[in-house]
Amino acid sequence: MTTSLGAKIKRHRQEKGYSLDKLAELTDSSKSYIWELENRDARKPSGEKLTRIARALEVTTDYLLDESEEPGDAVLKEAFFRKFSKLDPDDQAKINQMIDAWGKKD
Repeated sequence: MTTSLGAKIKRHRQEKGYSLDKLAELTDSSKSYIWELENRDARKPSGEKLTRIARALEVTTDYLLDESEEPGDAVLKEAFFRKFSKLDPDDQAKINQMIDAWGKKD
């Protein structure tokens, strides 16, 4: 099943609980521009806008442009790494300790 760029933006925006206004604010866009992306397939955002939208929705630009319905494993890992990279070093260290502890369960 294929999913359009607009449908993906709308679905992920709603999953995050963002209004059109909130996503517009996060991406330095207008509310009407986000609405048009979601509802009119003819709109094609610039690379810069697409990158801002992907970051705000915590997905990749590749995923948004791909017609696959669900993000693949690589997309999910990249989104996790982006979130992890934004944490302060102490929190990163705590997460690394948890990962190490879970890895020793064998």
